Amino acid sequence: MSRAGFASLIGRPNAGKSTLLNRMVGTKVAIVSDKPQTTRNRIVAVKNLPGGQLVFVDTPGIHRPLHRLNVRMVDAAVETLREVDVVTLIFDASTKPGNGDEYVSNLLTNVKTPVVLALNKIDLVGKAGLLPLMEQAQKWHDFAAIVPVSAATGDGVDRLEQVLLEHLPEQEPIYPEDFLTDQPERTLVAEIVREKVLHHTRNELPFSTAVIVDQFDESERAPEPGPGSRSGQGMLRLYCTIYVETESQKPIIIGRGGSMIKKIGTEARIEMEEFFETKVYLDLRVKVDPDWRNNDRTLDEIGVPRTVRKPAKPGRPGSAGKPGGRRTSTRG
Repeated sequence: MSRAGFASLIGRPNAGKSTLLNRMVGTKVAIVSDKPQTTRNRIVAVKNLPGGQLVFVDTPGIHRPLHRLNVRMVDAAVETLREVDVVTLIFDASTKPGNGDEYVSNLLTNVKTPVVLALNKIDLVGKAGLLPLMEQAQKWHDFAAIVPVSAATGDGVDRLEQVLLEHLPEQEPIYPEDFLTDQPERTLVAEIVREKVLHHTRNELPFSTAVIVDQFDESERAPEPGPGSRSGQGMLRLYCTIYVETESQKPIIIGRGGSMIKKIGTEARIEMEEFFETKVYLDLRVKVDPDWRNNDRTLDEIGVPRTVRKPAKPGRPGSAGKPGGRRTSTRG
């Protein structure tokens, strides 16, 4: 009998959760940035192994919430602890434990679910520094296992997957074999654009941007390509708005003569064409909304959940604005 179940990924901002998730599922389902609080919504992704199926639930980094956006993000992470079969606490082993780590570990005090500690970024730590950290970590919580890993190099990731699989119930797979993620295509588009904004604006706009897809037009989109086919069939037309909080931030996104927004748009479009395997027309606009992080309607549109429930079994593959799964077969 194979095993199948849900494994959450929790930890402080910048612990490397999204990088680890992408490494384990073998493709990019979560955007990555060196800025904390990059992940804003819950992401479900599936990894099929010879012994069963791991359904990962990636969550926003746990931090002190200062806006309604942050409150929703932290609630999403904490609520997940009650809804999964095994919890994976990811710790950045290249940093010294601090008050934030103590806060996160305290959240696990009354959690009856098995908790596995993944010491990430071991490629940045010598073995001499890793052993004392493992000894210290044993005082934080009664972990089911402690597994050193490197999301960047893949070292230890296979071992972590097997440890997590051992803590799942014996049952048939929850999702079809070719199911990858429950992220709607509309959300994936917004996140790809936001990743490029985060990358190119560096420290100028740390948390003050959001991306909303105003129109997802697939009327010219060709049927899903067959094995081995490439882009060039049909067209996907996307219209997005990048929200900033102040008028002074708007020219940072646009750049001199529109150079920055053109760069952001070009890189996002190329990645989207590879992912969707079709030509993409991408139109980007910039608007100012000083209070978007406290606006429930905006937070709903960018997909930050009000409440979190255990992921439902999938329906058909995701499309514009409809939840569902991006199937691995569509990646070629």
